[in-house]
Amino acid sequence: MARPYWSGHIQISLVSFGVKLFVATEAKGEIRFHQISRSTGERVRHQKVLASALEEAPGEAAAPVEKDEIVKGYEYSKDQYVIIEPSEIANLRVPSKHTVEIQQFVSLDELAPEYLEKPYFVVPENDIQAEAFAVVRAALAKSKKAGLGKIAFGGREHILAITAAPTDGQNSESRGMMAYTMRYQEELRKPAEYFSDIKKVAIDKDSLELAETLIKKRTAKFDPSKFTDGYEAALKELVEAKIKHAPIPKDEVVEPKRGQVINLMDALRKSVQGSDATAATGKKKPPMSVKEAPAAKATKGIALVKPAAKATARRKSA
Repeated sequence: MARPYWSGHIQISLVSFGVKLFVATEAKGEIRFHQISRSTGERVRHQKVLASALEEAPGEAAAPVEKDEIVKGYEYSKDQYVIIEPSEIANLRVPSKHTVEIQQFVSLDELAPEYLEKPYFVVPENDIQAEAFAVVRAALAKSKKAGLGKIAFGGREHILAITAAPTDGQNSESRGMMAYTMRYQEELRKPAEYFSDIKKVAIDKDSLELAETLIKKRTAKFDPSKFTDGYEAALKELVEAKIKHAPIPKDEVVEPKRGQVINLMDALRKSVQGSDATAATGKKKPPMSVKEAPAAKATKGIALVKPAAKATARRKSA
């Protein structure tokens, strides 16, 4: 098992038990780039040097500053710094470095996705802590609540939401908890700055019912294994082509031809019918692209233009 990212206690009133947090995510990409000199093909390295050395002799290579000579500094006035030693930061008086004190509980549906930041696995520190851990986990699962507290690591104090890990049959994951660091409210931009200019539209009842039907027909149980990183795959294809001196694959965006204009209701009906066909045959029909109706064919509201048979972005070899 990997080393825990954080170890400490969870405290709920007079109840306290030791836990360990493990980062729940990891980078899986296979393609890694380095900075290379175009003229020589050599790898470019970055070194930390004194600013004064660059100012005095900008055309000469400056001597690198050793790692143990570098400390943090706060600029309290122009070019005036107060030095902060690592040991001083380590000894900051922040109680949440060691204990997550649960300040309140909230319903799971109150945890807005835009506030959630990074997930962690939570396990008991040892077998002695397992009983209190299990009781709290079961209570969270039954009540469908999350505990909110604060935790300090990574150079800042975070809001932390602790929940029961989802039950998945008899797997061991169902005995654990999840923790999610959360963003502070001031870190989120105000949505009104982006949404207030959206044009108000009267929703047609029949269109809404068709849209709901379309959503219902295309609803399925979430399976994360069905989603893969297409960008990573394209990068790998590009790298392999260059290594083998093969033609470089490129994307060509083909503009859809202006065809028959149909209104939103017709597009929704055909989409619902297409969902039925997809369910029966397993084949997907190409989506329609959204366009404004041409002036010559004034159509009520939004109109959609049927694309040509091959009017989708696709890959071709250069």
